[in-house]
Parts: sequence; structure tokens; C-alpha cells
Amino acid sequence: MPTPSARDRILDTAARLFYRDGYRGTGIDRIIAESGVAKMSLYRHFPSKNDLIVAYLERRHDYWMGWFRDAVTRRLAARGNLDIMADALGEWFATEDFRGCSFINMIAEAGGGAGDDPRLLAQAVAHKASLEDFVTGIAHDLGLSSPREVAEEAMLCIEGMIIRYQTTHASSVIDAGRRTLGRLHAAHSAA
Repeated sequence: MPTPSARDRILDTAARLFYRDGYRGTGIDRIIAESGVAKMSLYRHFPSKNDLIVAYLERRHDYWMGWFRDAVTRRLAARGNLDIMADALGEWFATEDFRGCSFINMIAEAGGGAGDDPRLLAQAVAHKASLEDFVTGIAHDLGLSSPREVAEEAMLCIEGMIIRYQTTHASSVIDAGRRTLGRLHAAHSAA
């Protein structure tokens, strides 16, 4: 297996530390030390910490959306109901390193305007729009009426589940999400 490039080592390290310790709680010097790269190498690839955060969020979006699509699609074959999204989220919640949504966490740390860098807020908005588009597609594929409206309501449940589980770690969050998404599915099913 080839040795990861300096850029990949920096991103891997930043991803682990940003997700675990937060954006503000993770300094550039720590990323440099733990990734084993020279300071000049880091700044050659990422001229600022925000550039590194942007690259991390792009990577996180691709990884998480790929994982979520797969987790939902696997479950749809067995049970064609919106409530399977709660089970997919439950799979994520059960991971050892679950710390919530990277995009929600970034907005919480940086503020609603994502601090002084509009790219950060733009990435969070784009990630959530991509997730909503995916949910719209699922609602359409399930034959639900008003798929876009279904997705808007489902997003409230999905986002609420993520934050609620992050704060409580209670399995009842998954059960409540399953019930809520099931009622949403029933309300938009053809009679």
C-alpha cells in the first residue's frame, strides 16, 4: 500500500482532530505535529486554517453522503418506508467516534455566519441541500406525494435526531425518529 501524500496525511489528521476536538480546539501546530509534515508543507497545501477546514468539509461531505446513501439504499430493499432513515442514522450514532454533524458543529463554533469566512457557511448550506435533494429523491422513488415537502419535513427530523442524540446518547431518539418519519410517510402515501 503506498504511503499517503503529505496533503492526505494533513487532511486525515485534521479530519480526526476537527471532528473529535472541534475547529477552534485544534491548532495548526498540533496538526503539523500529529501528521508528521513540515510547517511549510502544510501551508503549501493549505495557505490558512480556513482553507484546511474547507478541504476537510469537502471531504467529509463526500464521505458522509456516500455512506448515508448506501445505508439508506441497503434498507430500502427490505422496507420501503421513510423510517429506514432513522435506522441508518442509528447505525452512525452507534459508531465509537460519533460527535454529531461536522457541518452543524462548525456553524455552532463559528457562528451563524460561519465567522469571517463565507466559504464555511456556504459549505454547510450546500451539504444540507445535497442531503435534502437525496431525501427528495427517496420520497419520489417511494411514490409519496409532494416529495420536496416531504424532504423539508424529514430534514427537520433528521437534523433534530442528530443533535438530540449528540446531547443525550439515548436510543429513544432513534425510536422517536422512526415513528416521526413513519407518520410523515403515511401522511404522503397514496390512499
